[in-house]
Amino acid sequence: MQTTQILLSTINDVKAFVNTVVRYDFDVDLVSGRYAIDAKSIMGIFSLDLSKPIELQAHTEDATAFFNDIKDFIVK
Repeated sequence: MQTTQILLSTINDVKAFVNTVVRYDFDVDLVSGRYAIDAKSIMGIFSLDLSKPIELQAHTEDATAFFNDIKDFIVK
């Protein structure tokens, strides 16, 4: 599993993020506090507090290509 922090500021960010995540066949979770949701679920993402960075957990050994595809959302 590989982790990073992301920030989804707008509705369009959420839509673009989900459209990217669904192209990958491994599981991706978003963790905010004690809540963990499927990153491929738009409704699940909107249930989180999007005003602060969210921990992303990619359940794969090599997430290099995935992290490159979502680089616009990763908190530096």
